[in-house]
Amino acid sequence: MSTTEDGVDVGVGRTALMVAAARAIETHRADSLAEDPYAEHFVRAAPVSAGWPVRPEEVADGDADPLWGRLARYFGLRTRVFDDFLLRSAHGGARQVVLFGAGLDTRAMRLDWPTGVTVFELDRAPVLAFKQRVLDGLGVRSRAARVPVAVDLGHDWAPALAGAGFTPRVPTAWLAEGLVMYLTPEAEQRLVRTADLLSAGGSTLAYETKPRPTSPAMVADPLYTGTRARLDIDLVALFDPGPRPDSAADLAARGWSATTSTPFDFTARHGRGPTPEPDDVLADNRWVFAEKPPASG
Repeated sequence: MSTTEDGVDVGVGRTALMVAAARAIETHRADSLAEDPYAEHFVRAAPVSAGWPVRPEEVADGDADPLWGRLARYFGLRTRVFDDFLLRSAHGGARQVVLFGAGLDTRAMRLDWPTGVTVFELDRAPVLAFKQRVLDGLGVRSRAARVPVAVDLGHDWAPALAGAGFTPRVPTAWLAEGLVMYLTPEAEQRLVRTADLLSAGGSTLAYETKPRPTSPAMVADPLYTGTRARLDIDLVALFDPGPRPDSAADLAARGWSATTSTPFDFTARHGRGPTPEPDDVLADNRWVFAEKPPASG
């Protein structure tokens, strides 16, 4: 099977390899915030990314490299923050985890889950097939029950999730990491609305978004020019150009408590990660964390 059929060599699928390379670099840093021992194997398994760096010493300019330095630090920080969110939710009672656009995520294998947690990984079938083939070759075993669910998140994904064994009455931790900006506004609204309808009290939801359109100055940022020139990934072209809905307000209107943070808030908290720069493409990124109150009585 070619990587084209696998869906990881073009478009949004290739961004999964980019994030995997960043996680691999983060894993091998002396001051690592998150460890993913499987990430480098995905990068090496796909011909399009086989030559990308997977260790800090393979990045000639180190942290000064806009792509494999600064952007990779962003992905490393994001990984740690959402790892913490999911584990906190699981230890707080969530027994189902739903990863929207799971891509090459390996949280089911690498995190220390409480007993009884099921991780549902939603993504396109070719991406899940590529991922499974690499994991099978490594003989990887999951620490939580892992259920891949082949769906197109631009359409109605709820029936496929239900068919895979998802139970609405069980508290759930939902995560849309590196996904929402690629969805149409309508698909984002459907995701939030459906997650709310399927969530028992005590469920949680986290997602990453870019509320404002990308400005011309930001398009010229070395992060975007670097991904285009060096990886043939045009992130700006992949982002949906429509105005983003205020999903945090929507969740609040549905009774959820929602807080919004910048990545720089967590850089300060962890003492590592990207810091603000002029015309910064990361300055508009927002990480939203929401919780549905437990049912009364």
